Amino acid sequence: MSASLLRRGLELLEAAGRGKAPPGLQRGRDGSKAASAARRRKALPEPGRNKATVKGRVVKSALEEYHKKKAVNHLKANLQYMLKGRFVANKAITEQVLAQNRGRKSKDQPPKKAAKKKPEGTVFTEEDFRKFEREYFGRP
Repeated sequence: MSASLLRRGLELLEAAGRGKAPPGLQRGRDGSKAASAARRRKALPEPGRNKATVKGRVVKSALEEYHKKKAVNHLKANLQYMLKGRFVANKAITEQVLAQNRGRKSKDQPPKKAAKKKPEGTVFTEEDFRKFEREYFGRP
């Protein structure tokens, strides 16, 4: 086994967190300890730095994004706006607009309203019913 392979193996063990090697085994190549130390520092993952993100980019919260894109109900504001106006359209005009927007299919047509019949008043009075009862059943 060569000395360079042994050195690399020790560096890997040291990077994995096993502790430092004894000072007798630590030798830099050609005495350049600063360069190898810088390389080792660069290779170690830092806990606070995420390399997957672009520099300057802020990680957004998923909840904030959801609330931004969530549908907003404008019903209350629209009702206030509509009720605030005092102009009321003519009923004939509104019916004409609704008729233009309706389709030709039967499902698009409004149901026909049946005219309510007024209850017919009886021609006979209570006295007439009593009189008929007496004649028909023979009761006094």
